Amino acid sequence: MQTLGHLINGEMRTDAARTQAVFNPSTGEESKQVALASVATVEEAIAAAEQAFPAWRNTPPAKRAQVMFRFKALLEENSAKICEMIGEEHGKISHDAAGELQRGIENVEYACGAPELLKGEHSRNVGPGIDSWSEFQPLGVVAGITPFNFPAMVPLWMYPMAIVCGNTFILKPSERDPSSTLFIAQLLQEAGLPKGVINVVNGDKEAVDVLLTDSRVKAVSFVGSTPIAEYIYSTANANGKRCQALGGAKNHAIVMPDADMDNAVNQLLGAAFGSSGERCMALSVAVAVGDAAADTLVAKMKAAMEPLKVGAYSNSENDFGPVITRAHQLKVNGFIDSAEADGATVVVDGRNPVVDGFDNGFFVGATLIDNVTPSMSSYEAEIFGPVLQVVRANTMEEAMQLINDHEYGNGTCIFTRDGEAARYFSDNIQVGMVGINVPLPVPVAYHSFGGWKRSLFGDLHAYGPDAVRFYTKRKTITQRWPSSGVREGVSFAFPS
Repeated sequence: MQTLGHLINGEMRTDAARTQAVFNPSTGEESKQVALASVATVEEAIAAAEQAFPAWRNTPPAKRAQVMFRFKALLEENSAKICEMIGEEHGKISHDAAGELQRGIENVEYACGAPELLKGEHSRNVGPGIDSWSEFQPLGVVAGITPFNFPAMVPLWMYPMAIVCGNTFILKPSERDPSSTLFIAQLLQEAGLPKGVINVVNGDKEAVDVLLTDSRVKAVSFVGSTPIAEYIYSTANANGKRCQALGGAKNHAIVMPDADMDNAVNQLLGAAFGSSGERCMALSVAVAVGDAAADTLVAKMKAAMEPLKVGAYSNSENDFGPVITRAHQLKVNGFIDSAEADGATVVVDGRNPVVDGFDNGFFVGATLIDNVTPSMSSYEAEIFGPVLQVVRANTMEEAMQLINDHEYGNGTCIFTRDGEAARYFSDNIQVGMVGINVPLPVPVAYHSFGGWKRSLFGDLHAYGPDAVRFYTKRKTITQRWPSSGVREGVSFAFPS
C-alpha cells in the first residue's frame, strides 16, 4: 500500500515512524497511508525554508510572478488529475472539485500581480529636500495549516501570496485527504520554484505544535474549526507570531415574504447540500419570516429535494458525495436525531441513504428539518453536513437578531425583492460576508475572505489585499540630502 510522505527542500521524503490511514469515503475502504511527521522532520522543513529565504527574498517580484504564471498553467493542464485525487479522498463529485480548483487558480492569478501589489508608496519633498517612502518586506519563514474540506483551494489561498511576497512556506495540510495538496505543491516545484521555498509536512498535532512554537516561523495561517482556531491563535501569539485563524460558522439565510421563492429554493439547494454541506460557507439555517413564507419554503424545498442524488464521486450525475469519515457520518446523523428528539420536524430524512454498489460509503442524504428553535443543540452547533434547518421568525428584525446573537459570524444572505430591506440588512447584520440574493457570498480573489466574531481570530482576512499585509511588514524610510555647503544648527524640537 502506498505511503504518502513530505516535500522538504525539493525532495520527497517518507517519515514512516507513525502513519495514518487515508480512506476513500465513497467505498469506506482504506486507500493509502500517510506518514505523520516527527518533530525532527518538521524542524528539518523549517531549516530548509530558513536557508532558502535570503536568496528568495532578493529575487525580483517580477521573477517570482513568472513562477506563478507557469504554476497556473500547470494547474490547468493537470486539473482532471487533481479533481480525481480530490474525489478519491474527499468524496467531492467532479463538478464540485473543479469549482474548488478554479477558485484556487484565481488566487494564483492574483498572486501573478506581485510587481504591482508590492510597489509600496512614495512621497517626494515631505520636507525641504526630504523624501519618504514605504516598502513591504517579507517576514521570513511562514506556515499554513489547512482543513480537509478544500484540499486544493485553501492552501492556494495561502502560499501563492506568501511566496510572491518573498517568504518561504511550510504547509501542514489535512492528513485525511493529502494527495492533491502534495501533488499541487510538486507542480509548483515543476514551475521553477527554488528548493526549500515551499515545503509540505503531513502530520497531526505534533507537527502543528512545532510550527506554533519554533521561533524561526514568523507567521501562521489556519482554517478549521473554532476550538482549534482559538488554540492556534492563542499559542501562536504567545510565541510572538503573527496569526490569522479562520474558524467555524453557522450561516443563516433570511427568506422574506416577498422573496422569489423558486429562486430562493434553487439557491438554497446548492448552498446547503453542495459538497455535502462540508463548507464553512454552507447555508445551514433558513430563517423564514412569517408562517406563510415558511410553509411555502418548506413545501417547495421538500419537492425540490426529491430528485437529489447522493453518491460516489466517480458519477458526475450525482449532486453531492459522502462526508469525510465514518465518525463524521455518525455525528451528522446524531444531530438529526437530537433535533427530532427536541421537537423539530424532520421533513426530508437523509439518514442511512441507499447508494447502490457503495454500501459501506460514508453517505448522508439531503435533510430538511422544520420548526427548529435556537435552544436546540442542532441549531447551536456547526453540523458540517447536508442538513438544512428552518427557523420561523415573525419579523425581519427578529430574524436578524438570531443571526447577530449567534457566536459565529462567517457568512449570511437575505432573499428579498425589497432594496430598502436589503440595504438595512447589509448595514446592520453582524457578519463578515453578506449576500443579497447570493447564498454563498465568497469574495473573489481580489477581495479578501473572513468572518466576524468567533469565525475569525486575527485582524486580517485571508487572500486578496489583506494577504499582502499579512505576509509582509511595512518599513518606512525617510531620506534627506542637504544642499552642499549648507550648515544647519542643532535643533532639539520634535521634527515637523
